[in-house]
Amino acid sequence: MGADLAEVLITPERLQSRIAELKGAVMVMADLARAMRLPVQMDWMAVSSYGSGTKSSGVVRILKDLDCDITDRHVLVVEDIVDSGLTLSWLVRNLQSRGPASLQVCALLRKPSAARVDVEVAYTGFDIGDAFVIGYGLDYAERYRNLPFIGTLAPHVYGGHDGPVAEGTAPVAGDPPGNTL
Repeated sequence: MGADLAEVLITPERLQSRIAELKGAVMVMADLARAMRLPVQMDWMAVSSYGSGTKSSGVVRILKDLDCDITDRHVLVVEDIVDSGLTLSWLVRNLQSRGPASLQVCALLRKPSAARVDVEVAYTGFDIGDAFVIGYGLDYAERYRNLPFIGTLAPHVYGGHDGPVAEGTAPVAGDPPGNTL
């Protein structure tokens, strides 16, 4: 991987230091679930507005819907990264329409400078700049998810001209009432 990585932004040690406060989609959800001391039901929803590109198409597609009913349940949406906020705002509206008792968002990473819509994120692990990030569950073309840190991808790998990938799998943890980080 050597030449593909431009910089390590968040080391494995720094990631682990935030585990007690928060956990970025698959990796974050697994770490968060291990840290919670309440009974939790987990479900997974995959949505995309990116396809195979690096910029949002603006059209959100559900790739995998929830298996459980969230009506009257307390729901925590766990995101790896909040970039423009467009996909997440659509997801929050979609989930709110299903009648949960409450709905909050937890994100490992947030890019305030890339935000195009305001989405309330109750719990944020790290605010980062507008960099193309990989590792700890984040990928480029289905590669680099398994890295134990978060780093920036070298521009020569993706052409260096498009914005960051924020294609997401949004794990959802539901019930019992009062689940908070």
